[in-house]
Amino acid sequence: MNAALLSRAHAGPPRSVALVGNPNCGKTALFNRLTGARQKVANYSGVTVERKVGIARLPDGSTVQVVDLPGTYSLHPVSADEEVTLEVIEGRRAGEEAPDLIVAVVDATNLRMNLRLVLELRRIGRPMLVALNMMDTARQQGLRLDRERLAEELGCPVVETVAIASHGHEALLAELARDLPPVHQHVDGHHVETPDARALQNEVRRLLALVASGAAPATRFHPRLDAWLMHPVWGLLILAGLLFVMFQAVFTWAEAPKGLIEDGVAALAGLVEAGMDPGPLKSLLIDGVLAGAGGVLVFLPQILILFAFILALEDSGYLPRAAFLLDTLMGKVGLSGRAFIPMLSSFACAVPGIMATRSITHWRDRLATIMLAPLMTCSARLPVYTLLIGAFVPERGVGPGGFLDLRGLVMFGLYVAGVASAAAVGWALKRTWLKSRYQPLMLELPPYRWPSPRTLAIGLWERARIFLLRVGTIIFALTVVLWFLATWPAPPEGASAAPITYSLAGQIGRALEWVFAPIGFNWQICIALIPGLAAREVVVGALGTVYALSASGDAVADALTPLLAAQWSPATAYALIAWFIFAPQCLSTLATVRRETNHWRYPLIMAGYQFALGYAAAFVTYRVALAWGG
Repeated sequence: MNAALLSRAHAGPPRSVALVGNPNCGKTALFNRLTGARQKVANYSGVTVERKVGIARLPDGSTVQVVDLPGTYSLHPVSADEEVTLEVIEGRRAGEEAPDLIVAVVDATNLRMNLRLVLELRRIGRPMLVALNMMDTARQQGLRLDRERLAEELGCPVVETVAIASHGHEALLAELARDLPPVHQHVDGHHVETPDARALQNEVRRLLALVASGAAPATRFHPRLDAWLMHPVWGLLILAGLLFVMFQAVFTWAEAPKGLIEDGVAALAGLVEAGMDPGPLKSLLIDGVLAGAGGVLVFLPQILILFAFILALEDSGYLPRAAFLLDTLMGKVGLSGRAFIPMLSSFACAVPGIMATRSITHWRDRLATIMLAPLMTCSARLPVYTLLIGAFVPERGVGPGGFLDLRGLVMFGLYVAGVASAAAVGWALKRTWLKSRYQPLMLELPPYRWPSPRTLAIGLWERARIFLLRVGTIIFALTVVLWFLATWPAPPEGASAAPITYSLAGQIGRALEWVFAPIGFNWQICIALIPGLAAREVVVGALGTVYALSASGDAVADALTPLLAAQWSPATAYALIAWFIFAPQCLSTLATVRRETNHWRYPLIMAGYQFALGYAAAFVTYRVALAWGG
């Protein structure tokens, strides 16, 4: 450590704090507790590693910046996430100032694993304190920890925290307000080799004997529950059942809030219709903003319901078990079970899913997962699927007593189709282009926990904020641009067709129609697919704008769902659904692939094979549907 850092460490209470810990230690929950809504998420400069930064308010009224670093098991990085963590805490990350204080977050129920990292952090010689998290669970398990003795042995303060409790972080806040010196064990310079694994583990055993003498090992398994959830047959059926219930809920639970949003958008359109004279501004507000961005906004409840399930399963400790359960199944395709988490993340968005592949050490396995991640049904497809299912799938119950919703069943089938297509493509890639040896999955299974309502609330708020930001920025901007292209130039006097047919958008749509006509797409769909390259949700808004401008005069067009049901054939709708299962993703996904692989070759290959699959699937679907009378 250089003199500047030493002098800075003694200058007073810390201005910046880095949270460091193993995965599943409750570090992010503690970060949320410390910072509340005063946080932002971005990427570190030059890499696609997530950077969470927030502001914590201390008891004396001052504030401190808190950085939630990626989880790591040691200071010997094997992935980009762990490399960034090491660089930040050592002050070697370009553009990142070294933190004044390291907070080592420790799972109190699993000291045997977590203390290894604490011992490595101590050797860096920075100011440090240890947060014994999940102390409520530790006490419930009968663990008695000598906090004072542990602090004496480590040479730094040790505090107890309960991240899910409303006042479970107060002891940590009190310590953050103090001026903490560097820990005594210190080596000159930056990171050096720590003792070998045997010596490190011996030191962990010594500390455990002193501070947790006679404590029984933490219970990380529930024999009866795991016997079912991790069974090779019943476990897969339970996982399929959970996913099925999730997609049933997406349709049935969202009806009421979705109806309220639709009524609100319709009321706004009515006010604009009644209060403004005909003209370009009125057309922009009704046919552009409300028909476009407003048409996407109504799907917010369904997206939040989907994420509520995913966040609850993650917080409960079930998702790592699902990854372990699917390891053998994914091995038959040629992928490691470690690919499950990136694939699951891709249900939210392919971008974080592709970024999550950094945990896969073998390059060919990682590249294969990157190529497959966009085939997962991301949340941006949800508005498109919901629109088409609502227009062309009748609302009725199926099964004994009609207890299953047909629309939810179809939605579940579409997600299964995405998984099945990814498995088929993965099987082909691993036996041709990306051959590699199967590597069994090794991971730490966290204990079962009740999902934290606060963590769920913050996660859903963050998801809603991101969605609303997209509606208010990207989707709004694209809607305005599309409205302009769909209204300029003006039609000639005496024109009988809708004005949009004479516009630039109409001409582009007509030019593309000959390419997509064999799969049943009309020129309106062709127009909507173009802005959909920026964000999938924009397709719904674009269709709303295009069909609103296709109506004569300034009258508000009918609601989009019944309008499509009246103007499209079922074969066209089914072909469009098939297209979205496979078709190339948004440009941000391709840009992420470029950054992760450092080459344009791979995003171009991805776009090419997905376009071919999408076109072929839509062609077959359209022809079969026509043959069956669609």
